[in-house]
Amino acid sequence: TTPSPLRRARRSTPHSSPPVRRRTMGGDPATRGDFAILTDADLAAFREILGDDNVRTDARSLDACNEDWMRKYRGNAGVLLLPARTSQVSAILRHCNARGLAVVPQGGNTGLVGGGVPVHDEIVLGMRRMNAVLSVDPVAGTVVCEAGCVLEDLEHALNARGMTAPLDLGAKGRCQIGGNVSTNAGGLRLVRHGSLHGSVLGLEVVTADGTVLDLLRTLRKDNTGYDLKQLFIGAEGTLGVVTKVAMLSPRKPTGVDVAVCAVGSFADAVAALRDARTKLGDCLQAFEFFDRASLDLVLSTLRGARDPLPKTKAPFYVVTETAVFGDGSGKGSATHRAARRRVRAWVRSLRKRGVAIDGVVGEDAKHASALWNLRERISVALKHAGAVYKYDVSLPTERMYDLVVETRNRLAAAASASTSASTSASTSAS
Repeated sequence: TTPSPLRRARRSTPHSSPPVRRRTMGGDPATRGDFAILTDADLAAFREILGDDNVRTDARSLDACNEDWMRKYRGNAGVLLLPARTSQVSAILRHCNARGLAVVPQGGNTGLVGGGVPVHDEIVLGMRRMNAVLSVDPVAGTVVCEAGCVLEDLEHALNARGMTAPLDLGAKGRCQIGGNVSTNAGGLRLVRHGSLHGSVLGLEVVTADGTVLDLLRTLRKDNTGYDLKQLFIGAEGTLGVVTKVAMLSPRKPTGVDVAVCAVGSFADAVAALRDARTKLGDCLQAFEFFDRASLDLVLSTLRGARDPLPKTKAPFYVVTETAVFGDGSGKGSATHRAARRRVRAWVRSLRKRGVAIDGVVGEDAKHASALWNLRERISVALKHAGAVYKYDVSLPTERMYDLVVETRNRLAAAASASTSASTSASTSAS
């Protein structure tokens, strides 16, 4: 994404010649816009703003910021800038705007569609030095942090105050809050906490011309006019660079249970979701599904992964997480023991009614983590499977898996047609 405007600038002696076109996952390569080329004068200006150490042009730094973690997309940026303050972000964007230099903001670079890496030779604006947790308010249930704060670090800081972040992602060890907000990341707790459009209370944003928008509020209710922050949630840096975030921080659960159930069809997975909302509604934190093909890929590629129900080879699996907010005495508390009995009773009821074929509830934190990893690490396993096209689509729950079936049918038909054409060509040649 490029917050700098599409405009022509007078080009000084170029720091590098225009790069080759971006490597893409099929389709036509993206065309480089009419942006200026990075020069030594630009680098001098950036060093004046950031200091020498935070203007990176070495091969190691550029290799890391030019390529996504799945190694599908690669750009050719000539510099990585690492600001530590909002004023520095503002000064950088002001300079780039005046010069007509394209910019791509980059967080943890954990995205799946290449949005955080350069298309061509954009300036990479890395946010990792802006990583402070600025304030935590346990009474109001809010937190304010900088955009480069890693989600897992924020979670640890909140946990120490008896709170938790309103989202959880498989990439939590690297992804940054600014990137989460800019992509409107859903995560595993969407069922309980909703999207970031509801959890984010305020933002500080720097627009393309360097203007700092102070939309940083921590009030749950604010009727003072337009809710401008919503424009930047999910905008992926196209309207400005998020520098600070204020959001709701729910209480940390005193106990968590994870269950995996094998089901015979996607319709049964949907039925299990309906039942979970009814029977576990007040404590349901997450509900996810995966198919057997995904499970087999995880089991075959990731060390330590184990089939949760080795005696059952079901076509679909659902994983649920439930949480209790009791007396704070943890997993040994009466509240949590009662909650675990409730989850086990729910799993038994699914089996008794034929909704589930089999099921298991995590015995302890280690077992629960292993069960969750089967779902969370599917994206990592796909990295070992070859080229993968990634899309984020939204469909009605009952029809969600229809997309998979339809896609497989179309690919099979295309493969069959290609094979037939190749056979015909071979026959004609002979």
